Amino acid sequence: MISKPSNAARLVSNIKAAIGANLLPGLCLQLFALTIGLSYFYWPASQQTFQFFADLKTEYGALYAIISTSIFGGLLPFLYLFLSGKIKFLAVTQLLFYIIIWAALGGLINGFYGLQILLFGEGTDWLTIFKKTVFDQFVFSVFVTSPFIALAFLWKDQQFNWQQTKMHFNDLIKVQIPTTIVTTWIIWIPAVSLIYMMPSNLQIPLFNLVLCFFVLILAILNVDEK
Repeated sequence: MISKPSNAARLVSNIKAAIGANLLPGLCLQLFALTIGLSYFYWPASQQTFQFFADLKTEYGALYAIISTSIFGGLLPFLYLFLSGKIKFLAVTQLLFYIIIWAALGGLINGFYGLQILLFGEGTDWLTIFKKTVFDQFVFSVFVTSPFIALAFLWKDQQFNWQQTKMHFNDLIKVQIPTTIVTTWIIWIPAVSLIYMMPSNLQIPLFNLVLCFFVLILAILNVDEK
């Protein structure tokens, strides 16, 4: 009788797979974010576009964050998955899932960025950026967003059956959440450093652009919808 691999072995395997699958796309994504950031500082022709999104964020605040994140993190990736034939069950329910989950995260992250300003100010010096990045990735991501995302997508993968989802809690805590955390670090540590270089009213717009490509890359490489 062949024994199942331990949780520790599965975790190591999953982390190795995450690094292998996401390292090159992550570098491309970070290059994309860097290009956006540099264009803000060094390409005058881009200022009108940046100002347009900055004005939207200033005028609508949290509502802008909720709607834009639901589009870039939820609607657009869902459309890719659906049109490529990867959504094979409860398509309308999954559409609502993607939109609602990322709308909620958009509001949450907008509030978190506001908290970062209260804690560390609006400076863009290297020390402020470092503090915000560390607090973002090693506190907020580890204890809030990564567990939330892992649980939400486990629930989706169980076709929104909560009883079946609870049966996987041990695996969720010991394997899936740690894997999600490591995958997030690979992509987002450099990305959020760039985001915190931007003025506060442009941080959510840049976050949305990175998020869209991040979710699409993960979908293309890793998603196998049931």
